[in-house]
Amino acid sequence: MADESTRTVTMIVLILAFLGMMIFVAMKAKKNRMDALKNQQPKVAGEDVLEGGARHPQRFDEPDDEALEEMAELLGEGSEDES
Repeated sequence: MADESTRTVTMIVLILAFLGMMIFVAMKAKKNRMDALKNQQPKVAGEDVLEGGARHPQRFDEPDDEALEEMAELLGEGSEDES
């Protein structure tokens, strides 16, 4: 008789643990889905956070000769075959 009651109590505990795990997994999946949908929304200008940046931004304050030549070439000021 004790063997039967032990088995019943064990089954009840296991069923409750299983249901608890299922509820936990369902809640976690719902939270992950909401986070994924939130991350996939279109970005609105000014609301998104920009990460990264130049390591030494002060070096871009004054262009060097190479950069000036490249800009002149892109603008067409340095081409010799102008009409």
